[in-house]
Amino acid sequence: MTADAAEILQALDPDQREIAQALRGPVSVLAGAGTGKTRAITHRIAYGVRMGVYDPQRVLAVTFTRKAAGELQGRLRELGADGVRARTFHGAALAQLSHFWPQFVGGDAPQLLPGKVAAISQTVESLGMRLSGETLRDIAAEIEWRKVSMLSLDTYAQQLDQRPALAGVTPEKLIDIQERYTKLLEERRQIDFEDVLVLLSGMLEVEPRAALQVREQYRFFTVDEFQDVSPLQRHVLKLWLGARDDLCVVGDASQTIYSFAGASSSFLLRFGAEYPNAREFRLERNYRSTPPIVVSANRLMREKPGALQLSPMREGGDVVPQFEWFQTEQDEARAVAQAIAQARTRGVPASDIAVLYRTNAQSARIEEALTSQGVPTRVHGAQRFYDRADVRRAILLIRGQAKAGDDRPLFQVVSDMLRVVGWSAKPPEGAAERERWEALNSILSLADEMPPGTTIVQFSEELLARQRAQHEPKMEAVTLSAVHASKGLEWPHVHVVGLSEGIFPISHAQSEHDIEEERRLAYVAFTRARDTLLLSGFASAARVARQPSRFVGEAGVRP
Repeated sequence: MTADAAEILQALDPDQREIAQALRGPVSVLAGAGTGKTRAITHRIAYGVRMGVYDPQRVLAVTFTRKAAGELQGRLRELGADGVRARTFHGAALAQLSHFWPQFVGGDAPQLLPGKVAAISQTVESLGMRLSGETLRDIAAEIEWRKVSMLSLDTYAQQLDQRPALAGVTPEKLIDIQERYTKLLEERRQIDFEDVLVLLSGMLEVEPRAALQVREQYRFFTVDEFQDVSPLQRHVLKLWLGARDDLCVVGDASQTIYSFAGASSSFLLRFGAEYPNAREFRLERNYRSTPPIVVSANRLMREKPGALQLSPMREGGDVVPQFEWFQTEQDEARAVAQAIAQARTRGVPASDIAVLYRTNAQSARIEEALTSQGVPTRVHGAQRFYDRADVRRAILLIRGQAKAGDDRPLFQVVSDMLRVVGWSAKPPEGAAERERWEALNSILSLADEMPPGTTIVQFSEELLARQRAQHEPKMEAVTLSAVHASKGLEWPHVHVVGLSEGIFPISHAQSEHDIEEERRLAYVAFTRARDTLLLSGFASAARVARQPSRFVGEAGVRP
């Protein structure tokens, strides 16, 4: 073992170190929330590269969101494994489809549809129907579920009695809509998001030369969040692997929150049955949260299938999770905003605080209450950082200045460029202007965090690498996020709002299967918190009387 390789292992705990050294063959990692799974898998890859076992160009790390892929790519870069690719399933598949289409089909690959709803709306109108926007989105979700479940329309039609009913749409009409939607895309030479995986899998199955190229390109695979893979994604992964078994999967059955979209934790839990020679590891040391938060999370998932028993590694943590009950949603929003404003007066940075909710519709009231308190906010997932026009312009100016050459201190150069696009040393008062200022100021903060002596050229390259990987800098604002979008993130202080029966768990969760999915979602929400976890709910909404969410009591949290 080289000194560099040994240094990588020194950063790991004993369990993580075992994983890092298991470089060949099938490996399964059952990793609880806050146990350092990303650290373990990135160090495993970097260790394999340092030891000469992995050619970095032949390693593919797969995860489920661009942000997560960007974080993986950034960490691998820091560990010296620059050549390793970190991508989403769809990102990797789209690149391969675009590469193979001219070779095996001819011409350019079909254009990717930006979203289904507009095409479905046109399809519905062609059938003489009028449907609400919510129903159109429900139809889009049904199309996605059918495709990721690898069901033909005929097979899907036979299972419709087991699927949720859609308002104003009979089963027969739903089949008609999907048939017309498929024809519309064919006429326009367009494909939707799921078709990328469907078409690639078909190509790899019927074109041995395409499959050979992929298998020559990638030899070692790591798949994060494996509890959320769909049958279609699992099928594509098997085609990538072929007869080989150099696969490391990582996941937590307690964080399976996309089963409504076709995901299944069974692939994770049955990995050992599929690969009898697989080595299984567990990560249960929780480094993220205080002991009281870990205890509540464990109580919530006690004796549930596949649940891991987290062991708190942090000391102290006298502040136990708290629950407050309000009469109305407005009362709750005002109280949460006031608590956050008071925390800021005590010196808590806004970026250390998050407000999580079950549905996106809940964000507006919270945002309004925080704005009235003068608290800056950012809605996670509303717009990607590098898609902002002001951020794009700032990066272009910085790159232009790098090409021109500028020997002044980095902070001075960057601040001058940001002033051109409207940044000032003093933050503005208005909410919209403040959000824009925070975005630009996060670029300046990143420059300030760079090592002494960093040049504008080096900083420009760092920005470009982060932009490609969607590795966003931290904005000094309170994060508002739906719980689904918060997975993989963490904050010192977390408020989970709307913990009322019918809201969280959501009203349409009636079966035991659906309630268990809601429970796992609550577990994800609770385990985002590092230092404080503040829960709240309200008694009445739209003249409906509600009770506190069952998950509050089951987690052992008291008012």
